[in-house]
Amino acid sequence: QVQLVESGGGLVQAGGSLRLSCAASIGIFRRYSMGWFRQAPGKEREFVAATDWSGLNTDYSDSVKGRFTISRDSAKNTVYLQMNSLEPEDTAVYYCALDSSYPLRSPQRIGSWGQGTQVTVSS
Repeated sequence: QVQLVESGGGLVQAGGSLRLSCAASIGIFRRYSMGWFRQAPGKEREFVAATDWSGLNTDYSDSVKGRFTISRDSAKNTVYLQMNSLEPEDTAVYYCALDSSYPLRSPQRIGSWGQGTQVTVSS
């Protein structure tokens, strides 16, 4: 049973930064791709960023490219999402995702989800 626990969400003003963390309770974390999705009220869950098992390959949605950075620390079984230059449109619940495949752009194909962490960006 995989458990993904997110942290780091909160309220920030436009232009500010937040860093999300996701700790995975899985023994072979290094073999899995990790990613972040988000879901705003009334909208479908959408892809934000992902990294493959090695951490050397990353993928970003066009809306966050250049502002967000995904990274992983396999020694800590943790993936991070550094979010800079936040905009009110980034307000959503952010979900950590884990899967054996890569890329991770399709929510329907994700094997495991975290519980979500709220990010609110005020204008």
